[in-house]
Amino acid sequence: MADSKRLLMIAHDHLSPGGAVQGRFEERGYEVTELLVVPEDRFEDPGVDVTFPDPREYDAIMVLGAKWSAYADEVASWVKPELELLRTADEEAVPVFGICFGGQMLAQAHGGSVAQSPAPEIGLHAVQGTPAVDGVWFEWHFDRFVPPPQATVIGRNAAAPQAFVLRRNLGVQFHPELDAEGLLGWLGGGGRAGAEALGLDPDVMVEHVRASDAALRSRAAALVDHFIDEVARA
Repeated sequence: MADSKRLLMIAHDHLSPGGAVQGRFEERGYEVTELLVVPEDRFEDPGVDVTFPDPREYDAIMVLGAKWSAYADEVASWVKPELELLRTADEEAVPVFGICFGGQMLAQAHGGSVAQSPAPEIGLHAVQGTPAVDGVWFEWHFDRFVPPPQATVIGRNAAAPQAFVLRRNLGVQFHPELDAEGLLGWLGGGGRAGAEALGLDPDVMVEHVRASDAALRSRAAALVDHFIDEVARA
């Protein structure tokens, strides 16, 4: 497509597809290039060395979730250069959309922080905020971010800040990209034990997501539109 734009999608592990969010970017004319940070054969040993591309080569960047904590020593080898990529993107006015771990990385890159949450969220949870984020979203996080001091918080709930905007950066704590098939992948990759430890029934959770799939996909598309039409043009 001659008029297509370039989106760099940073996937930190093989279990984190772009799902509905990637699909909406493609519908909006973006050519998506995926960078897989931790290969499948290093999933249990994620301290890989990564050379990140120049963010100026792209029209936008999407940073997906991850199994690990942004402050964990085991992933410091690539977290540090990725934070530099996010700072460079901001300096060069390249829009960035960060999801869960990606939102935490955006917060950390720009003066906020990330720490273990006293109230982990797994499953469908309500978020209160501006129309773009207000409603029920799927969550899976044990950490939470403190937004950068200059950021505008546009979504929150009792457990954590859920969304912020800073210049051309949008960070969210929830997972707009997720569908039932993606959740099955997470559960098969070790997530089932984490959910059960919180007293949740993973199979019931999958059915809840499957029943909500159409609505979640529609709201994910609206969120991507908000990012493209509002945040990226700020």
